[in-house]
Amino acid sequence: MMTGADPNTAWLRGCIALDQKGFVRTGSDLDATALAEARWPFVRPPLLFETSRPGVFAIGDVRANSVKRVAAAVGEGSVCVQLVHKVLAESSA
Repeated sequence: MMTGADPNTAWLRGCIALDQKGFVRTGSDLDATALAEARWPFVRPPLLFETSRPGVFAIGDVRANSVKRVAAAVGEGSVCVQLVHKVLAESSA
C-alpha cells in the first residue's frame, strides 16, 4: 500500500496547474504553456516548490514527480520555508 498514490486535488482544478494524474505541478515542472494559462506575472520562473500561483507552494505526496516518502516531504518543507521568505521579501520590495 502507498499513501499519496492518488492525489485528492480535484478542488484545485482551475486554481493551480495539475498534471494528467492530478498532482500539483511546481517549479521546473511548469512549462511555458502552463505559466501562460495561469497568467504568471513575473519574469522569473517559479521557485523550486512554487505552484503556478505566485507565493503558493506544494510539498510532499501531492507534488508532481515527488519522491513520495515522508522524509522527502519533511526536507521539502524545510526548504520551502526559505522560499516563502524569499517571496515575502520580493513582495515588500
